Amino acid sequence: MIGVDKASCTVADSFIPVDLADEASIKQCLVQLPFEVDGLCNIAGIAPTHPAPLVLKVNFLGLRVLTLGVIEKMNRGGSIVNLASLAGSGWPRSLSQIQALIDTTDMSNVEDFCCQHAISTQPGRSYYLSKEALIFWTIKNCWQWRDRDIRMNCISPGPVETPLLTQFLQAEDEHQQENNRLMDRNAVPGDIAPLVSFLQSDDSHWLRGINIPCDGGLASHYMTQKYS
Repeated sequence: MIGVDKASCTVADSFIPVDLADEASIKQCLVQLPFEVDGLCNIAGIAPTHPAPLVLKVNFLGLRVLTLGVIEKMNRGGSIVNLASLAGSGWPRSLSQIQALIDTTDMSNVEDFCCQHAISTQPGRSYYLSKEALIFWTIKNCWQWRDRDIRMNCISPGPVETPLLTQFLQAEDEHQQENNRLMDRNAVPGDIAPLVSFLQSDDSHWLRGINIPCDGGLASHYMTQKYS
């Protein structure tokens, strides 16, 4: 197992540093990665307490650059698992903005994108958009690499007890406050990890381009509230 992150990863057998907000850093990381990669888990992310351009770079644009580079080194039958979020569940209502972000192929242009779409003026919007785009991109590419039998799927957790959740609480995110009111507890990483492992295993070989809520029932609750 190879850990790829900005900070050192103690659970991995080896570690390669990378800054997902810096395309040159991503390319340097890709040079160091071996060939014959079996799977990729895109788990890193930052909260909207950071500047909007940085959130979009780390949570989607840089993730995409890394993923496309890893695919070139991936074995036939490989699996990609993207950690999105319940925050991205509104993606069908944001398709024009999502497509504009997907069309932003030069990471140096993300500041202009944020200005054009007033992302920085909307509290939390950068994070929600990054996860909406990640879900849509996963779905849209369900058959992109099927000639090599490579699949990509998404997991959308609700609140998980990680340092990222602490940053959301600091931002006084109203959606997070509502989630806390509804749930008897937040998830812990151990609630999400088995699903990641399953999507990396051969047992999930016929799952392609799907987004699985892993949120203790929050997505179902919101859906029934919306359509009841």
